Amino acid sequence: MSEMADAIRELTQEKGFSLESVKQTIENTLRAAYKRTFGTADNCVITFADDMSDVTVASRKTIVDGVYDSVIEIELEDALKLSPDCEIGDEIDIIVDPKSFDRSAVSVGKQETHKGLNESFKDKLYNEYKDKVGEIIIGYYQRDYNGNIYVDLGKVEGVLPKKYQSPREVYQKGDRIKAVIMELKRISSGLQLVLSRSDPKFVQTTLELEVPEIQDKTVEIKKIVRDAGYRTKIAVATSKEDIDPVGACVGQKGMRIQNVIHELEGEKIDVLRYSDDPAVFIKNALSPAEVNRVVILDDEKKTALAIVNDEQFSVAIGKNGQNVRLANRLCDWNIDVKTEEQAAELDLSELVTRKAAELFNNTSSAEPDEIQVIADLPGVNQDVVSKLKAAGYEDIEKFIVAYENGEIGEIEGVTAEELEEVSKIIHNNVEFVEEDEEESEAAPSEEENTVTEEEEEYFCPECGAKITLDMTHCPSCGVEFEFEEDEE
Repeated sequence: MSEMADAIRELTQEKGFSLESVKQTIENTLRAAYKRTFGTADNCVITFADDMSDVTVASRKTIVDGVYDSVIEIELEDALKLSPDCEIGDEIDIIVDPKSFDRSAVSVGKQETHKGLNESFKDKLYNEYKDKVGEIIIGYYQRDYNGNIYVDLGKVEGVLPKKYQSPREVYQKGDRIKAVIMELKRISSGLQLVLSRSDPKFVQTTLELEVPEIQDKTVEIKKIVRDAGYRTKIAVATSKEDIDPVGACVGQKGMRIQNVIHELEGEKIDVLRYSDDPAVFIKNALSPAEVNRVVILDDEKKTALAIVNDEQFSVAIGKNGQNVRLANRLCDWNIDVKTEEQAAELDLSELVTRKAAELFNNTSSAEPDEIQVIADLPGVNQDVVSKLKAAGYEDIEKFIVAYENGEIGEIEGVTAEELEEVSKIIHNNVEFVEEDEEESEAAPSEEENTVTEEEEEYFCPECGAKITLDMTHCPSCGVEFEFEEDEE
């Protein structure tokens, strides 16, 4: 086998280049040298042997009677010496010995070879790593330049920019570095991988490697927010009722999550359950703080109030506001945290009454919708609602009768204060009518039957609640009013 075949075999088998890329590089090299020698490569014809043992270079010339350009034309007389059957107008390939190229042409050819092989090498590396963006890769600390850490990854070079480093971590030469691939960059020597240890994707990928339930899609990571080096919050969910998504991520005795924490050099991680109910999700997002209740202030503006006990206030806020800030990002809500005493000063009963007035406002002739279940009440704790429903107290009337008669026993997970809060919300939003009043209204006296004029109904001009002529204050919003008698 020729030297050329040996060189091609080394490039394809040992260096990993494709046969097509090697052929293309050789062809480009010979064309560059040919052009340097003859001024053009338009008529250069390169042919490879089937076993890649040899390559020929030829000049394709047109047969003419009177040559004007010897590079692309040949006299009929000279052509007949090479092929006795040729005629004027035919094209003939004349073999050219590459060794006849001048030294400058050879130099140009070598440059083209290096360039071609380098580009082929870059393409090979790029194709190998392009589908690995977002995956974890392991390398070793090589050097530090302007705060950026360069990582030895074997075939390629990795760089861990300063902005993608955790402030908790310090490296020495030779230290093992585990990071997530963020992007690929072509450089003169090949390919460079941009790495990160501060991106939430790094925590997600690390957790996926520890939790099989995430890998098989049984548990889904809804969202991750992170203050690198300090705290990470992870919201998880599952469609299977028999699986606890939080427990699956934490693992037995916390082993799974501890492995992730160890990789993050001790960074705190809160794994919490995702909920479609914003009040429940906000309560969970403020973990590790224990939240008494959440009041939705404005659905459109996504503002909410989280109420906690005094001893939980600093936990809910976190150092420098970190915990509530991460909770805001996790839920995409603007959360304000108050203690019970601070919340009392805000007069939340007025807020609930105002929201109820908006719900029951009857500015048109249509009848207002009736709330029959506790879950539809404004400002009610949905976590408590679900536990009341499980205990058989979904209906408002059934709950009130049982609560006021002292028939509600202990309900797991629901405190007496929470039951009292539900009762207050019901009384602030629902009007109960006694049965005897309904009967008396349904059976008018004989004198009332003689009245021919229809009785008029009156509504509060502020909130739209129904009122009577003997009232001086609205029973719903408390506004004061007086009636003036019509002068006949």
